[in-house]
Amino acid sequence: MPRAESLLGGAAALVGCIGVASSLTPEFADRYRIVNGVLPPGAPDAARVVSLAFGIALIWLSRSLARRRRRAWQIAVVVVIGSAVAHLAKGLDVEEAATTLVLLVALLRWRARFTAPGDPEAARPLVVVLLLAAAIGAVTLGMELRGVEIPNRLGDVFQAAGIVLGFSALFLWLRPLSHAVEQTVTERRAVRELVDAYGSDSLSFFALRRDKSYHFSPSRRAFLAYRVVAGAALISGDPVGEESEFDGLLVDFQGFAHANGWRLAVVGALGENLVRYERLGMRAIAIGDEAVLVPAEFSLEGRAIRKVRQSVSRLTKAGYRFRVVDADDIDPELHAQLDEVSESWRGDRAERGFSMAMDDLYAPGTTFAIAESEAGEVGGFLHLAPSPAGGGWSLSTMRRLPGAPNGLTEFLVVKTLAWAKELEVTEVSLNFCALTDFVAPDRAVTVPRRLIRRALLAADGVFQLERLHSFSRKFHPHWRPRYLCVEKLTDLPLVGLAYLHVEQLLVPPGKWTRREHVAHS
Repeated sequence: MPRAESLLGGAAALVGCIGVASSLTPEFADRYRIVNGVLPPGAPDAARVVSLAFGIALIWLSRSLARRRRRAWQIAVVVVIGSAVAHLAKGLDVEEAATTLVLLVALLRWRARFTAPGDPEAARPLVVVLLLAAAIGAVTLGMELRGVEIPNRLGDVFQAAGIVLGFSALFLWLRPLSHAVEQTVTERRAVRELVDAYGSDSLSFFALRRDKSYHFSPSRRAFLAYRVVAGAALISGDPVGEESEFDGLLVDFQGFAHANGWRLAVVGALGENLVRYERLGMRAIAIGDEAVLVPAEFSLEGRAIRKVRQSVSRLTKAGYRFRVVDADDIDPELHAQLDEVSESWRGDRAERGFSMAMDDLYAPGTTFAIAESEAGEVGGFLHLAPSPAGGGWSLSTMRRLPGAPNGLTEFLVVKTLAWAKELEVTEVSLNFCALTDFVAPDRAVTVPRRLIRRALLAADGVFQLERLHSFSRKFHPHWRPRYLCVEKLTDLPLVGLAYLHVEQLLVPPGKWTRREHVAHS
């Protein structure tokens, strides 16, 4: 059954639509004559404009009301009262006013449901916006009082500025509670211990990134990593720890997210855990596949993999050598070479990653697979993160010098698999390929999928989805589906934008590629 706040949000949208329709249609002539004879000249016409504005405002507020935001409720009460008065003033629209007052009674009846706080950090920019709006109003009023005729163009500028500032003020006032990323030393130690003991998923180690917050079960034997962006709480992968505590942990975090008015989403969930999210009322959507290689099965034999085999042969003949070095054992000289390769490869592009990349190349426990020329210069490397309890490795980053020979990355992958096979490593997670149902040519079999594939290929210069899938497909991996779980399908646009943001896929080049400040304690 829908919750009261959801019903009130829908009711607000309906009353808003009624207000808009009423403002745009003619009034009853006999009623209009009455108000026109009682009120000052021009008042009914002004009330019509106000009624229209309040109707639009209610439609806009409906989503925030459904999210139980206290500030939205406060504005809605004021707007509803003003809307009822405006309906009466513009033409004695008793029916519309009565409908509006019914909504007011409902808002007051269920006022205790609206507990989600606003963002206190919005106070300062809100004050600035209000001061600018007040300044424009004061200038306009001063010119009118002095009898100065305002030029049409200047009047239009003032009106446009007023509208923009008004919407800005509403946006800031309704902005959901922000959540700065904070990790204490104790939390990081506890998370590292849980990852080392229970981290069997290829994404588990990436919970150690410093741009994620942690939510623990009461016993602290399980945790989940998350980040809040634009009012969406994104859980990164499945929980880690004692499996018997996962359900309670997820229920507790869902309550925590709802109390703050955040949309809830799980990014990169495994299929085996979907039943847990379904019990929370969430819906799963396939967002792509993880390319997983099994070292014991991998072979360079056969025609299908001949291009990879040729790349390895070419790099070997060119004198390139392969070695593996733990991050803890990197000496200053090698450290400098790895940094040079990394910076040359990245250029002014954003440092991407959130779900399946480390934000610290030298994080303890990670490993470098390095390709060096005959002269001992690093041409490229793979950065690997472990899945300690699963006995596997996950590719965090692959980088090479722009002038390195073609096929260097393929050389690195093949040599890494040979190294992993000697150590009896269970699997190497190569990449996560998003939207494979549309990017992969053998899956785009319907007309809608073909159209989406064309659009994705056109944008491949930015997102590189097809390029990554083509590279991964060379090694004939196993494809492991990953899912995005949301509470409502209508949350998808905001959650999708938030996800693109944390993965640094919506960041322009240049100075904006610098990482956001993350608080630590």
